[in-house]
Amino acid sequence: MRVRLVVSGRVQGVGFREFTRRTAHRLHLAGWVRNLDDGRVEVVADGERPALEALVTAVQDGPPGAVVRGVSQDWNEMPDQEKEFVIR
Repeated sequence: MRVRLVVSGRVQGVGFREFTRRTAHRLHLAGWVRNLDDGRVEVVADGERPALEALVTAVQDGPPGAVVRGVSQDWNEMPDQEKEFVIR
C-alpha cells in the first residue's frame, strides 16, 4: 500500500523530515519526505497498512517544536517499489 500525506502547520525548520525518516525506518517503510515551497511537508510512504497507519499517527503529533495543524491523506496511490525511506 501507499499513502501520501501533506502536513501543514509549523513543520519546517523543526526537524520534521528527520523525525519522519526515523519513524518510517523503524516501521520498515519505504518512500520519501520533502519540504514544499508553501511551508508544508509532503510524505509518500509504501508498506503494510498497519505500519502506514502508525506513521500517520506519528506525523499527526510530529517532533518537539512542531505544531501540526492538518494532515491530508491520500490512500489511492499504488506502491512505487521504493527500496528505502529518504529525505528529498
